[in-house]
Amino acid sequence: MAITPPSERIWWKEPIARVELIWIVIAFTWGLVMFFMMIYWHGAGEQNLSSEAYQIKAEVFAERTQAMIDEHTVRDESGFPVVHPPAGSDVYMMARLYQWSPILELEKDQTYRLHLSSLDVQHGFSLQPVNINVQVHPDYEMVMTIRPDQVGEYGVVCNEFCGLGHHLMVGKIYVVDREEQSDE
Repeated sequence: MAITPPSERIWWKEPIARVELIWIVIAFTWGLVMFFMMIYWHGAGEQNLSSEAYQIKAEVFAERTQAMIDEHTVRDESGFPVVHPPAGSDVYMMARLYQWSPILELEKDQTYRLHLSSLDVQHGFSLQPVNINVQVHPDYEMVMTIRPDQVGEYGVVCNEFCGLGHHLMVGKIYVVDREEQSDE
């Protein structure tokens, strides 16, 4: 029983007031604008990466990452291998308590397929200062096509709490310009 029942028992057959109808049209139109802007900015805005996700066993991902490390390591930095894979190749970066491995060295204006996965718990992949933010789950491989366009050192930060050493979980990606290095 309502506190103030409608004057008419069949209230849904009553005409909608003009003011209400205007607000319904405005809200619906704005919803459509926002929906189509999301689609437009995904393609034209260049701020959202299109990524793919596949199921993969942690051992298989670790083997692929290690094969890339073994084949393309150029130096060692603080106990971590620095890997310089050829342009256009698949590059692998794995997360595990509390590290990102390996350190990648990529060439400016070259395209790579970046594969990310976790060997233990859920982690976050946040590439700074670029606005790339991806959730990295165990037993799933996130794949995205990247094309670094600025030379520099980029930090990889885990932004998903993964345990007591979470604050120490950082990695690196270097972007180098091979043309500048060959001129020197």
